[in-house]
Amino acid sequence: MTVVWLSIGWVFASAGVAMLPVRRQYFPALILLLAAPVLIIMAGMQFGWIYALLASVAFVSMFRNPLRYIAARLRGENPEIPE
Repeated sequence: MTVVWLSIGWVFASAGVAMLPVRRQYFPALILLLAAPVLIIMAGMQFGWIYALLASVAFVSMFRNPLRYIAARLRGENPEIPE
C-alpha cells in the first residue's frame, strides 16, 4: 500500500512542478525523473511485471523530451534548451 501512496504523491508533485516556469522546473523535475524508476521497480515487485511495464511506458511517454536530451548529451551532441 505504501507504493500506491508514494505514487499518488509523485503524481501530485509532478503536477505541481509542471505549473512552475520552465527555468524553475529543472531541479524538481530531475528529482522526479530519478524517483520514477524506483517507484516503477517497487510497483513491479508488489503488483507484477505487467504493471511495471505499463508504468515504464507511461514514464517514457511523459519524460520523452528530457530523455531525448540526456541521450543526445550522451552521444556528444549539444542540444538546445528552451528559454
